[in-house]
This record gives sequence, structure tokens and C-alpha cells, in this order.
Amino acid sequence: MPNPIRKIKSLFSKPAFSSGNYWEERYRSGGNSGGGSYGRLADFKARVLNEFVKRNTVRSIVEFGCGDGNQLSLAEYPQYTGLDISPTIIDKCKQRFAADPRKRFFVADEKGFRENGDLFKSELSLSLDVLYHLTEQSVYENYLKSLFNYAEKYVIIYSSNQNIKPFNSHELHRKFTDDVDRLVTGWRLVDQIANDYQPTDLADDESSMANFYFYQRTQQA
Repeated sequence: MPNPIRKIKSLFSKPAFSSGNYWEERYRSGGNSGGGSYGRLADFKARVLNEFVKRNTVRSIVEFGCGDGNQLSLAEYPQYTGLDISPTIIDKCKQRFAADPRKRFFVADEKGFRENGDLFKSELSLSLDVLYHLTEQSVYENYLKSLFNYAEKYVIIYSSNQNIKPFNSHELHRKFTDDVDRLVTGWRLVDQIANDYQPTDLADDESSMANFYFYQRTQQA
């Protein structure tokens, strides 16, 4: 016989937060990728990334969490593959960059990896302002593994890197470098670049706790 107390509790229980649902709803309702993809923060990221790609003669890039494409509009990449969990924003990116054959976009779901995973392999994997939005531990860990598995030479992560008590439902800041050491092998952290715009106020969209972290493969893929 069903437990009536359990049934009543289930009616009032708060559903588990889903980072994928959060971003799909945000983009479907007309939202964008956030302040980090616009203004001086976007310009700072573009300077660092474009210089790295040019200096290391990187020929192919895959980005795990491409967002609305505003950051990409500042990029100088020879060949680019953008992945995102939101079908809505992938459709918008396809439309926005339809005239550029160097760019292609895919939904980062099980079907997308199964049907197109071979196309995702690239010299450089990018993760920009994504890690601290993956609040579910399993999603976060699987993301990190994929980020490195699909990179042939380099991984660049732009994120905070400290354990901070959550201050909203869609962010969870972790010391991700420890998790990289635990979850992946054959990679070495070779460089870091501090953000030009460190925050004085967590609500300031023109500042960020994120810095650049550069990994290089030490073992053959």
C-alpha cells in the first residue's frame, strides 16, 4: 500500500536542479551567455585565446559549452566545433555563423556524441566559464573527462579554481585542478594567466573570479 505521508511530501518537495534545463530555459526565453561573454571580459579572453592559437599554430578547436556565440565572434580560429547542451542555442549559432564554413555546431547530448563524436576530436579543447555552472557532480566529472578525451594536444580552461559555498542555485565553484589530477591522466598543467579584471563585487558582470589554466598532453592520445 502506498505510503500517504511519502506521497504528500513528494508533492511539496523541490525538484532537483538541472544545469542543462537551466540553460535551455534561459536561452529559450531570450537570455544570453552572461556578462563574461561580453564587454571587457570577452575582449580579454579573445586576446589570450587568439594569441595562443596563433603562437602554437593550432589548426582545430572544439569548445565544450559554446553558448550564444558572442565570445566566438571575437575569435580567430582556423577550424571550430561548438558544443552545447541547449538545442535552442545550437540552432541560433548555426544561423548566426551560417556563412562561415570553418564553424560547425552540435548538441552535446548522448545522441550527438554517438553520431558525431569522431568530428569532435581537435588539437585544442576549450572550456570557458562552464565548470562552475555544472552543479551536479556526475555531470561535472563527465564533462571534465570529455573535455580532455577529445583534445589531441591542449586543453584551456577559464574558470574559478577554489571551493566556495554556493551563493545561487546555478553555480558551484570547486578547486577543479584537483579533480583533473584525479580524473584524467597524461596531461600536465603548464601555464596560468590571471584575469585582468578580478572582482571586487560578486554581482559585477564586468569582473570575474575566473583565470586561464593551460594543459598540455604528455602522453600520445
